[in-house]
Amino acid sequence: MTPSSRTRLPRAASPSAAPDRSPESGGSPHVPGSPGPDSPGPALVGRNLVRRVLDRSASSRLMLGWAGVAALMLLSPAPGALPSALLALALAAIVAVIVIAAGGVFAQAEALAHRLGDPYGTLVLTLSIVVIEVVLIAAVMLGPGDHATIARDSVMAVSMIIMNLVLGLCLLVGGIRREAIRVNRTGTSVYLVLLIGLGAMAFAVPTVLGEDGAYAPVQGVAIAAMAVAVYAVFLWRQTGAQAVEFQEVELPAADESAEEPADAADASDTEDSSPGIGATLSRHRAELGLRVLLLVATVLPIVLLSHDMAGLLDEGLDRLGAPIALSGVLIAAIVFTPETLTALRAAAGGEMQRVVNLCHGALVSTLALTIPTVLIIGLATGSPVVLAESPVNLLLLGVTFAVSAVSAAAPRVTAVHGTVHLLLFAVYALALLS
Repeated sequence: MTPSSRTRLPRAASPSAAPDRSPESGGSPHVPGSPGPDSPGPALVGRNLVRRVLDRSASSRLMLGWAGVAALMLLSPAPGALPSALLALALAAIVAVIVIAAGGVFAQAEALAHRLGDPYGTLVLTLSIVVIEVVLIAAVMLGPGDHATIARDSVMAVSMIIMNLVLGLCLLVGGIRREAIRVNRTGTSVYLVLLIGLGAMAFAVPTVLGEDGAYAPVQGVAIAAMAVAVYAVFLWRQTGAQAVEFQEVELPAADESAEEPADAADASDTEDSSPGIGATLSRHRAELGLRVLLLVATVLPIVLLSHDMAGLLDEGLDRLGAPIALSGVLIAAIVFTPETLTALRAAAGGEMQRVVNLCHGALVSTLALTIPTVLIIGLATGSPVVLAESPVNLLLLGVTFAVSAVSAAAPRVTAVHGTVHLLLFAVYALALLS
């Protein structure tokens, strides 16, 4: 899209847009069209700060996570010695605790996003996902049994869940509630270009360049370095000169079918009306610091529980004779359940660009950070990391990116676009179980 055809960003949310609600109330944290940090009201201090940040929900999730860690330390269950019923119960309990703790992590990340505004807020959410995902993948990869493909299976499951299941549901919900919705086509095209390139490096190139589906050590280091470098350039542009391209766009109120040229002065006025990121960090330094500490304290139980989960999961799949790829699906489901709910709320409120930032941004982070991190872990521990995908999954991934590109290029996206994404996810599930 040329600069002359860029859609104008509104000065304020339209009457049809969902009202701004704090993360504590369960609402979407960002109003459509608000490009800068959100810093309403005075900065929280003292007891008000503690009560606001360490509320009942955050305290409960934190205590549950550490209680789970303490219980496992006392019981020390041996997966091979447990009857099948107890094995399933123990695994379900650990997964439930991890999911609840992950919800606490995302609640704090979303609260940080509420303060920082897009694209910084969405970046916090996606990086939180990467941390949890790497922890879970590494726990399974370094655990008992042969899990050379766990990174591939997990990231492919993440790709299909995000780009087809979650995005499809969001388009379906948003399309039904809003009739027609729009995304910022320039920003969305940036995401898709990154996904196609990084996805090819992760899943397609190892089939021809690597050995037995895995990169050689030198190749793995080079691929990891290039992926991180590309992601660094993306972040530099996304949080700088191109930040406006990742913010909400709306149909003009006078004629919803028309597209107005961008007005540089209007965009500048819109950006200037919001406090800068530096002012937000200075004003809310105490709140942001406390939320980061709480986020870390909630992540640690996930790290400690993941090792026991990996052993129980491996034993359970062996007893069932189930495909090992289901481990990757479970990891993807654990990681993205909280963000799926956030994306659905944003879609229901008409914040479609926020949905794109959450879904596409999370997958870009996964491909650009999770894959390189796993490659380095494999190299450091001598564990093989097989990334080459099967032909059917490569085909589905390619079709998914093609459908996403066609949808993003349209002036509007509708519920019909969502049904096609859901169809592709159903085919992936069928191929997984076949």
